[in-house]
Amino acid sequence: MFEVGWLEKVDDDALVGEIEESSHEEAVASARRLAAIANLTSRRCDKEGVRAHWACDGWDSVAGEVAAAMGVSPKKASSQMTLALALRYRFPKVAILFAHGKVSYRVITAINWHTHLVDNERAMAKIDGALAQRAESWGELSDYKLTTAINYWVNRHDPDAVRRVRVSARSRDLYVGKKDDESETTAIWGRLYATDAAALDRRLMDLVDGVCEDDPRTIAQRRADAMGVLAAGGDRLACTCAHPHCPAAGSDGRASNVVVHVITEAAALDAEPDPHMSGEFSPREHWQPPMPGAALLMGGGDKIVPAPLLAEMIRCGATVREVQIPRGAAESGYRPSAKLEEFIRVRDVTCRFPGCEEPAERCDIDHTIPYPVGPTHPSNLKALCRKHHLLKTFWTGAGGWHEEQLPDGTVVWTAPTGRTYKTLPGSRVFFPRWDTTTAPLPKRTGSVVPLSDRTLMMPKRRRTRAAERSRRIQEERELNAAERAARNKPPPPPTERGIDTSSRDDDDPPPF
Repeated sequence: MFEVGWLEKVDDDALVGEIEESSHEEAVASARRLAAIANLTSRRCDKEGVRAHWACDGWDSVAGEVAAAMGVSPKKASSQMTLALALRYRFPKVAILFAHGKVSYRVITAINWHTHLVDNERAMAKIDGALAQRAESWGELSDYKLTTAINYWVNRHDPDAVRRVRVSARSRDLYVGKKDDESETTAIWGRLYATDAAALDRRLMDLVDGVCEDDPRTIAQRRADAMGVLAAGGDRLACTCAHPHCPAAGSDGRASNVVVHVITEAAALDAEPDPHMSGEFSPREHWQPPMPGAALLMGGGDKIVPAPLLAEMIRCGATVREVQIPRGAAESGYRPSAKLEEFIRVRDVTCRFPGCEEPAERCDIDHTIPYPVGPTHPSNLKALCRKHHLLKTFWTGAGGWHEEQLPDGTVVWTAPTGRTYKTLPGSRVFFPRWDTTTAPLPKRTGSVVPLSDRTLMMPKRRRTRAAERSRRIQEERELNAAERAARNKPPPPPTERGIDTSSRDDDDPPPF
């Protein structure tokens, strides 16, 4: 039992002491966890042989086990493995501080990131020693100062390993969505070529200017909606003034050009659009109780669509269709019918491997018991992303993964160590009242025969994971070297008197 009632009875100094002691214990526990991850990864991956060229290699197999054990995504588990191996092999002196709770997890992750490009063992040993002498006092530094302190020693011993900012053209990118986004909206940010940005801005304003003056949305809200129109391939923004004779009324392509699946309960379909979702904020608005029901955006992870927004989508022409739970016998072919496939994806929401967040819309439909021994039946089908489909298919037998699927959609996974993990269909998390139980599987009529040439069917990598990592590090180092050479190129003769502030003695340590 987690008892903290005693904290109510102590003074402030004791509370601060508890915070310090807990932070120390947290660092020690993290170091112990990472040491275990490093040992497991080394045992499984150091001598992979031909499996190192598999698309789903030993690293992926270990990442699956670490993800299941930690209750995190395989991507997060992979980053933990990278950090664990860095502590073990790249900066062992800093790792000793971490094991004794003298540096925080935040400092450790920063050191790992900013020393990633160091590929010389002697330089890495010098950097490790220098950091170990100073890192204990870095916990109070801001992120900027911490980065500066680490980069100082990296620059001193391996200048080409400093992670530099790319030139502007290489920095362009576009991101959609953050974990802390509110339910009804999603953040979009990025960097474009200046010409592309100008074209986008002009196109958005063209769409905004196409609605009538009585549209209740602000200019900013219209621009946001116009971006949705462009994403759907539309050429006009529908007006929301509600006037029957408005020339800009009607559909604007978002409800027909691109299919976006949203699942909900029947009760949520009775909701009404919220008139206060657009326009300027008014202090006269009255609080209204939340409308019952909500929806889940398929392909959007845990993105919730509130009832008023769902009602707005339906008003704009979204099609409503009931998802049927298959009640009949198993289907005869290998590929499920469109209705059966739809049910599996809606029931599962995401990949069914422990911790995986890949949307079911981008997953394969996998037979838990391989076809044809295992029928094409809802109690034998589940969504698996391509990576975990390969893991389940090729990393079987002794030391591999095994799974059992229950009629309610629960999948029980058995790891190579024998530990078991359960994953529930995503729909049961968001819609617990929806019973997705289907009929039990019919009795088997045969046994699964292992494929003797199974490994020949595994997709192969062009380079091993280690070779690809070395290639990327070398490319980034070469870019850094070219940038450093250009920066250190002697300047042209001065045409007028001025003050040179560009020089600095690299032997001067940072002021912290």
